[in-house]
Amino acid sequence: MTITTVLPIWRAIQERFHKTVRNLPEADLKLQLGSASIGNMLRHNGEVEYMFANWFFGKKMPQGLAIHTGRGAAGAKTDFVDLDELITFLDASNAHLVQAMQDLPEEKWNVPIDSPMGVTTPLEAVGRLMYHTGIHVGQISLIQKNAPDRTPSNEEPAQTH
Repeated sequence: MTITTVLPIWRAIQERFHKTVRNLPEADLKLQLGSASIGNMLRHNGEVEYMFANWFFGKKMPQGLAIHTGRGAAGAKTDFVDLDELITFLDASNAHLVQAMQDLPEEKWNVPIDSPMGVTTPLEAVGRLMYHTGIHVGQISLIQKNAPDRTPSNEEPAQTH
């Protein structure tokens, strides 16, 4: 079954990502290069999980969920600077997506779906999400090391690998 292959890989990536998030100093959520802050990237990552659960797995987004970063983290008009709130949001988006994956019948994993981002199968969508998360982890590390307003301290950036 597809889910028994995909889920352990998804969980391994998510565990590492969530560990990185939990180890972030809350002050780093404001750090940015260009127009995307770390906090906004984290919010964006969770929002994309909700969108993919809806588009590719047929699981509706929670009632009242506001999408602030639909066009990317840099497009948010709100700054996300509460680490506990972001951790809760990411935990919930991950659980929502995992439930959607578990609920998808085996025969639908390789059926192409016309979505706002083009035609993609649910299996391909999970691959894209894994790649998406990896990109943002790398960006977070880069921002921590190079943000112009980073105050010197004895703290090391969160480890991402």
